[in-house]
Amino acid sequence: MEVELKEMLEDLEALKRTLSDPSHHDSIAKLQQHVERISDLAKSVPSRRSKVQDMSAEVVDSNPYSRLMALQRMGIVENYERIREFSVAIVGIGGVGSVAAEMLTRCGIGRLLLYDYDKVELANMNRLFFRPEQSGMTKTDAAVQTLSDINPDVVLESYTLNITTVKGFETFMESLRNQNFRPRNGDGGVDLVLSCVDNYEARMVVNQACNELNQIWMESGVSEDAVSGHIQLLVPGETACFACVPPLIVASGVDERTLKRDGVCAASLPTTMGVVAGLLVQNTLKFLLKFGQVSPYLGYNALKDYFPTMEMKPNLQCSNAACLERQKEYILTKPARDAAAAKAKMEMEASSATEIPIHADNEWNISVDDSYDIEKTDLTSSSDALPEGLTRELPSADEFQILPVPEETSTSIDDLEELRRQLEALNAD
Repeated sequence: MEVELKEMLEDLEALKRTLSDPSHHDSIAKLQQHVERISDLAKSVPSRRSKVQDMSAEVVDSNPYSRLMALQRMGIVENYERIREFSVAIVGIGGVGSVAAEMLTRCGIGRLLLYDYDKVELANMNRLFFRPEQSGMTKTDAAVQTLSDINPDVVLESYTLNITTVKGFETFMESLRNQNFRPRNGDGGVDLVLSCVDNYEARMVVNQACNELNQIWMESGVSEDAVSGHIQLLVPGETACFACVPPLIVASGVDERTLKRDGVCAASLPTTMGVVAGLLVQNTLKFLLKFGQVSPYLGYNALKDYFPTMEMKPNLQCSNAACLERQKEYILTKPARDAAAAKAKMEMEASSATEIPIHADNEWNISVDDSYDIEKTDLTSSSDALPEGLTRELPSADEFQILPVPEETSTSIDDLEELRRQLEALNAD
């Protein structure tokens, strides 16, 4: 744009010189001032970085992936570049979902699908991610605007819709099936769905969609008092779905919508939401890149800094028909899956049993030399022996001091008789 504006200024200057009528010079001067002002504004706008074709581990200031690729060099992740192959859907771009989207964008995820129907408000400014100038924009549009500036390499798809409506649910299902980004086996077009919604109805919709598509997903939430939260991994058929173990208030038959009162809102802390979003994305990275242990359930209590964990098995009498169908499939495929797991374990044990060198090459050129044999020496001889004629004033610590044993005193019969006579004499007195 700067080049075009510079060319426009040169054309105006040339036009000004060719015009013989001086009355037109003032108009041309005004146009030149406007173009110069636009040029100054264009220079003040921050420039977006260009796309990076391939991830590199080169440690330079201009490489946005050098610190991420260091995970591969340090042996934490086998192949970090694979992150560009994955698609993640985030439902709910609020206090948790927006921060999770930013974290995944900075990590270089391949594709992000964003779902929300709400707009950015000034009441959202106590949270992270959104900015005051984005007030009035839809959350999905505002998120795309920010995330595309942070990392233009990420493919962003936004859906401004309510998934709890019939039309919204159909669009939601269709978008999850879309495999245009990377073809894969099965019906799903995404690798993971992250639920970051704030109500039970929306969670049940995500639960239904993932059960029907046999789609692995993670659920997250923050309490109304803003001092606790949780994340949960849900694998259809293998773990409990959201209908298997409903919240107590829902299981009691209370309508969630009746709990909200006018003029009363839930508390919200950016700290708690940031912690929950961090735990959620950390679990996502471990799941996608196959490192560490993926938590089936992880809670967070900010008041006591307590992180409870647990595992929840599916309910055999779950009210969700799709969940029951996934449970049957999981039971049928369990023998083959167990056999594959046992084979992988044996291969891992065999590879770990392979003899490795005593030491590996290192940048300090430190090596271990095992060619030197230590000569056996007489333990009785000591290298700290004193020259002839000198003696130690204190005993050696290695020598056992034998104390003199006093002679035993034997008591004869005569002594006993004498003692008896003395006692009798005393009694007689």
